[in-house]
Amino acid sequence: MAERDALRERTPAGATAATRPRARLDQPRPPRRRLLPEWDPEAFGRLSERIARFLGTGRFIVWMTVVIILWVLWNVAAPAGLRFDEYPFIFLTLMLSLQASYAAPLILLAQNRQDDRDRVNLEQDRKQNERSIADTEYLTREIAALRIGLGEVATRDWIRSELQDLVKELEERQNGHHRDPGAFPALGAERPPGRDADDR
Repeated sequence: MAERDALRERTPAGATAATRPRARLDQPRPPRRRLLPEWDPEAFGRLSERIARFLGTGRFIVWMTVVIILWVLWNVAAPAGLRFDEYPFIFLTLMLSLQASYAAPLILLAQNRQDDRDRVNLEQDRKQNERSIADTEYLTREIAALRIGLGEVATRDWIRSELQDLVKELEERQNGHHRDPGAFPALGAERPPGRDADDR
């Protein structure tokens, strides 16, 4: 009785927890076996595009015309025992109908795949255009800010004209019309001593 109580204490609360196999969450589950064969829709789509591309060429029309002409000539001119499709050419009509019934869905499937690719390309082009427009607007704002900033920067000609105006104004204040206007060394020569120390 004591062993049975000890066994009950060691077992987990859920009866199925000890018997259920633990699933690994860090690994993908193995694929299930299926009764039906699996097929790749992309491979089938690529094959349909190849067939549709071939059906839309002049080579296919030439080969089809040659086969039909040979078919008709063989069933008209061959001996009676070797003919496999008599004059109404019912078997030829059946083969052409079968080919058309398969060609139309293959062409539609190829067109749908092309439409999907075009839709993806258009979406990518639209996103690229939006990025280009955003980049262009950003560069436009930056160029405008640079122009505004350059408008406030003193240029060399403006500084030269301001200095010349200052020289003229100093010359007029000192009433020294004997100096050459705009001659900077002459202005520096008449500065009082200690002016440079004050400027620093």
